Amino acid sequence: MRTTRTVDLVYFNAGGGHRASALALESAIRRAGLPWAVRLVNLREVLDPNDGFRRLTGMDPEDVYNKRLARGWTLGLAQELKLLQGMIRWCHATLVRQLQQHWLATEPDMVVSLIPNFNRPLCEALASTLPGVPYVTVLTDLADHPPNFWIEEGLDQDLICGSARAVEQALAAGHAPARVHASSGMIIRASFYDEPPVDRRAERARLGLDPDRPTGIVLFGGQGSKAMLGIAKRLPDTQLILACGHNTKLADALRELPARAPRLVLGFTPDVPRYMALADFFMGKPGPGSLSEAVHMELPVIVVRNRWTLPQERYNTQWVRERGLGMVCSSFTRVGEAAAELVRHLDRYKAATRKVRNRALFELPVMLEGILSRAERPLPGALVTPLDL
Repeated sequence: MRTTRTVDLVYFNAGGGHRASALALESAIRRAGLPWAVRLVNLREVLDPNDGFRRLTGMDPEDVYNKRLARGWTLGLAQELKLLQGMIRWCHATLVRQLQQHWLATEPDMVVSLIPNFNRPLCEALASTLPGVPYVTVLTDLADHPPNFWIEEGLDQDLICGSARAVEQALAAGHAPARVHASSGMIIRASFYDEPPVDRRAERARLGLDPDRPTGIVLFGGQGSKAMLGIAKRLPDTQLILACGHNTKLADALRELPARAPRLVLGFTPDVPRYMALADFFMGKPGPGSLSEAVHMELPVIVVRNRWTLPQERYNTQWVRERGLGMVCSSFTRVGEAAAELVRHLDRYKAATRKVRNRALFELPVMLEGILSRAERPLPGALVTPLDL
C-alpha cells in the first residue's frame, strides 16, 4: 500500500499570484518536514492538454490576461468576470467529466486549490471520483468577491481564509465553523522571512542611491505596468527603486526618463525582499501578494482604487485604510501628494505595519496536515481491515 501521501496544489498563471502562492506553499510544506509528495497542477494544462487555445491564438489564455494587466487595460473586467463565470457554469458538466478523468488517473490524497471561479467543478469532480479525499480552497485574496468567486455554497470542502472578513464571508455562505480555518494573512515566499539584516546605507550607496534619502519601491507584479511611467514622471525628486519584472520595454523607457533624484531600475529579479529591505515605502497596485510582502517588510503603501482596480482587489484598499497601513488614492496623478504625506508621517505608518504579524507560511502546513489526518481517521465503530493498514 502507498505510504507517502500525494498532495496536489492547483494553480494557473493568470496574474502570476496563484502560481507564486502554490510555489510558496510547496516550499512551506517541504520546510515543515511533512512526508508528502507535492504535485503542482496547472489547471490550464489539465483542461487544454493539447494547447488548442495556443494553436488557435498563438498564446496561452493566461498570456492574454497578463498582457492586459501590463498595459493597464483593466476597465470592464468586472463585467468580463461575470461572463467568464457564466461560461464556466454553462460548461460545468464538460469540466466535471474532464476533471474526473484527471483525478482517476492521478489519485491524489488531498487537493488544494489556489484559484478562484473553478472550485465547484474541481470539488464536485473529486468528490464523485475519489470520495473522502479532502478538497481545500486557500484564498489568495484577502477577501472573497461574491458571488461564486472564491467561496461557493454547498461544497464539501475546507476553506483557509487570510482575513477576518474572509472568515465572515465563509461562515455567512453556510460553511461549518470546523471547516473554515483562519490564517494570519496571505502566504508569501520564505525568502521574506529569511532575508538577512542589511546595511541599508552601504547597500544603497553601492547601488548608486543616496543612503539618507527616503526611498520608494514601485512594483506592479511580474509583468510591470505602464502606470509606473506616470509615477516616475510625477516624482522626479523622489528616490525610487522601479521593479519592472519581465517588461523590458518598460524598464528601458524608465531608464530614459530624466530625474533629479537617484533611481534604480530593475528587470526581473528573484531578490524582491532584498530591494524592499532598502526601501521606506511601497507603491503599486493593491494585489494581495505584493501588499502582504510590503507590509511584512514594514513598508507603508500607496495604492489606487478606482474603476480600473481589479474587482477582487478592491477590498484590499479597505484593509489598508482600516489598519492605517498607508494611502489610498483615486488616481496615481495624486501620487506626489500621497508620497509627501506618507514621508511626513512615516514613523506612524511603519508602526502600523509592525502590528500585522503574518505567519501564514508556517500556519498552512499545520492546517493542511490536520485536514488530511481528519479525513484519514476511521469513523467511530468502523472496522479496520488489513487493506486499511
